[in-house]
Amino acid sequence: MDKITERTSKYRHLEKMPVEELLTNINREDKTVALAVEKAIPKITPLVKTIVASMKEGGRLFYIGAGTSGRLGILDASACPPTFGVPDDGVIGLLAGGDSAIRKAVEFAEDSHIQAWGDLQRHYINEQDVVIGIAASGTTPYVVHGLKTCQQHGIVTGCITCNLGAPVIDYADFPIEVVVGPEFVTGSTRMKAGTAQKMVLNMISTSVMIGLGRVMDNKMVDMQLSNKKLVDRGTKMIKNTLKLTYEEAKDLLLKHGSVRKALEEYDK
Repeated sequence: MDKITERTSKYRHLEKMPVEELLTNINREDKTVALAVEKAIPKITPLVKTIVASMKEGGRLFYIGAGTSGRLGILDASACPPTFGVPDDGVIGLLAGGDSAIRKAVEFAEDSHIQAWGDLQRHYINEQDVVIGIAASGTTPYVVHGLKTCQQHGIVTGCITCNLGAPVIDYADFPIEVVVGPEFVTGSTRMKAGTAQKMVLNMISTSVMIGLGRVMDNKMVDMQLSNKKLVDRGTKMIKNTLKLTYEEAKDLLLKHGSVRKALEEYDK
């Protein structure tokens, strides 16, 4: 298999480039990522629809990955509860090597053929859930065998990869291929491939949450009020929607604990 993600960079002698030229060339490569993601929208669409339908019936969304890919899954999953008010176990990111691998790589963890399924079983994975494998190369054993075992148990699977015809695609009901080409630094998939994966994850989780009714108009009405900034944001939402003073809106927000509840109770 020809790994596009491992092809040699089109740029040579990076160590001799002036800093501004380095930054300009990295930025030039980054500009191509959104266009590659755009081509994948027809593949992302049915996956989002499936996840929404599953979660409406009580299912959950899992991300599994290793290295940068796995960390991006954890990043996206961990943002869903505070942003959209979903339960902490509604969207779950799992990383080869466990939580300790978030900060420091765990040697050979991504090479395991059984760990992903074991990690999923600890969360009582079942046929209502959807599992998305994230692997830039599309060859990571942790992800490939995790999805393979999921399919064997009747669990819906998807994948996000940056290589065409990668092994992970064979075990994804909804494969998403975002081909961004060789990296600026050869093989450094934390760059364009990582950016592409982050963009797709943003698209999936945001669209799913909108589909679940977690957004009103264009506002995060179910966000958790976990800091002063979010309390202020929620207060301003209520103030502008209901035409109240700032203090009236804040009192209403703190009384009901969420923007949605404050708006619903005010209308009664």
